[in-house]
Amino acid sequence: MAVFRVAASSSAYDAVVERGILQRAAEFLPAKAGAVFVVTTEDVWRLHGSTLQSALGRRLRQVLFFAGGEEHKRLSEVERLAEELVQAGADRSSLLVAFGGGIVNDVGGFLAAIFMRGIPVLQIPTTLLAQVDAAVGGKTGVNLVCGKNLVGSFHQPVAVLIDPDVLRTLPEREYRAGLFEIIKCGVIRSPRLFDLLVTRRADVFAQTPAVVEEMIGESVRIKAEVVAADEREGDLRRILNFGHTLGHALEAETGYSRFLHGEAVAFGMKAATHLARLAGVLGPEDGERILSCVSAYGPIPSLEGIQASALVARLGADKKTVQGKVHFVLPERIGAVKIVSGLEEAKILEATEAALR
Repeated sequence: MAVFRVAASSSAYDAVVERGILQRAAEFLPAKAGAVFVVTTEDVWRLHGSTLQSALGRRLRQVLFFAGGEEHKRLSEVERLAEELVQAGADRSSLLVAFGGGIVNDVGGFLAAIFMRGIPVLQIPTTLLAQVDAAVGGKTGVNLVCGKNLVGSFHQPVAVLIDPDVLRTLPEREYRAGLFEIIKCGVIRSPRLFDLLVTRRADVFAQTPAVVEEMIGESVRIKAEVVAADEREGDLRRILNFGHTLGHALEAETGYSRFLHGEAVAFGMKAATHLARLAGVLGPEDGERILSCVSAYGPIPSLEGIQASALVARLGADKKTVQGKVHFVLPERIGAVKIVSGLEEAKILEATEAALR
């Protein structure tokens, strides 16, 4: 078992990485919590619901099902789920369990943040991407047509329970998508993690237990440290957005239906790496290592038909655009990044075109 303390300014909690921890979920419910409600998807509940149901026992009041998918990550779904909570008798003492992938963690966390002006949430991520990113840190939200996660709230969970065993039922494409977020962690803050991904690729794909636990643990450690230093993304936490600026643009341009989030981040990391080289921030050797590592964990869906100009045009609606200036997280070397704004649009366009090739 590995326990990482997330000492956010608003609250502190543990992110626990342990095989089989799903069976101990009830141990992490606050004693004063009332009825427990679970937000999940039908596929996750079919695979792992009986284990969680057994763990929660009589404290579980009702399971609320969410369709899943970025196209359903909308305010209308949050309203529907809130109505179901009311009809099931939820009140201000209730606790919500977000049980699923990153979208469920985002939607469930947001629902908990605003229902009755805020109820506790326990995050139990079931995809690799959610385990290393979405479930930790308290960022919640939903999409608008014009951009991703533009409506949301910071709402820290009471705990995050990460069970690597559930990854065995994850489709290969979903597993790969999570690996791209781990590559991100290596590039921004951990040369050791990056080297693990480069040198032990076969073990990563084979889900060798020790390798999987090291990848997850190191990624969670990094995020816990960053969130503790900057809970609300005022400065340091922005480094976690490496690959997300143009990645989010890609998702919005394709209607949130063509790429998984991690796949879009993979594209965004390649674009940011090209941009870092064009801006003179990153040397060619480390640039090539990053591009090669991202490619080694592909493929991602075809980029055919996507125009670089259309992606660049969407950057103005991104949350990382401040006072009209687009901010990019650019690698300086493996293990270190910097936040850069005011770059020439021609260079951004050239880097985007390079990533599309």
